[in-house]
Amino acid sequence: DSDIVHFNGDYLEDRELLSQESIHKLSLLIGNKSTIFIDEGQRIDNIGTILKILTDHYKDKKQIIVTGSSSIHLLDKTGEPLTGRKIVFRMFPVSTEEFALSRTPKELISSLEDLLIYGLYPKVLNQTSYADKVRELVELTTSNLYKDILEFQSIRNPSHLSKLLKAIALQIGSEVSLNEIAGMIGLNVRTVERYIDLLEKSYIIFRLPPYFTNKRKELTKMNKIFFYDLGIRNAIIHNFNRLSDRNDVGGLFENFMVVERLKYRSYHNIYADQYFWKEYNGKEIDLIEEHSGQLHAYEFKWTKTPVKAPIAFTNAYPDHTYIGINRNNFTDIVL
Repeated sequence: DSDIVHFNGDYLEDRELLSQESIHKLSLLIGNKSTIFIDEGQRIDNIGTILKILTDHYKDKKQIIVTGSSSIHLLDKTGEPLTGRKIVFRMFPVSTEEFALSRTPKELISSLEDLLIYGLYPKVLNQTSYADKVRELVELTTSNLYKDILEFQSIRNPSHLSKLLKAIALQIGSEVSLNEIAGMIGLNVRTVERYIDLLEKSYIIFRLPPYFTNKRKELTKMNKIFFYDLGIRNAIIHNFNRLSDRNDVGGLFENFMVVERLKYRSYHNIYADQYFWKEYNGKEIDLIEEHSGQLHAYEFKWTKTPVKAPIAFTNAYPDHTYIGINRNNFTDIVL
């Protein structure tokens, strides 16, 4: 677009140009363009100060867009200088809703298996063969997945992150014990917590906490941990088998539905807290959304199996909705 001035923090020349804390010099770079677009902003040392200078000078006369693959570092650098001056947007992999725009309902349902195996990263979706999809995912997980964490967070041993993510990936759909994982990979629990926090801030994984109100029968306090993209998860454990040859289909479908609901709520401005629920005897509900003073419960089953809310949940929380979701009706809550 001729009305946009572009900068890229990956380029030394652009970093040097934007390092000038002079509004006169910055104005010469920008000219009469109405939009300033800065990619990989976290690589520019004084990006917070530069953006503060630009926003204070131009106010609402120009639009300033800054993106970065390292959300941790970009937000760290811009947090204080841009207090009250910024709006933060989270960029997820492609959503089911976006994916469905160019497909019929039948095509969308028939594509579900591929989405559970290869995920929804744009570059992966654009590949025309399964071999190319795998190649892209392997490249992502070997060269780019930890790049910004290792560069900006002083982690010297990437093998610890790899082992941690593999341990989490193998427990998909289950509660995760940090003590157990720490013992498996030879780290202390505090370090494991720090790594999980960094991986979450990097939008690789996210935690789903349990819902409880101090009732004796709702005992679990361990989180479940899901992946923002299942292609990444499957690449970490080197498993791209078809669903008929896997024993983790239930976990894959649960992860898929939880993250697609997360995207849907985000894009439709549905502000809700999300949880899972589990009773002491093992009965559970995969996803609970709490908003507008009401609980909305969802149970995810790959096969079309009749489901109903556990009696203990119904008795404890009579004011709720409950929906069973399977591979045939999953579009009901993500489109």
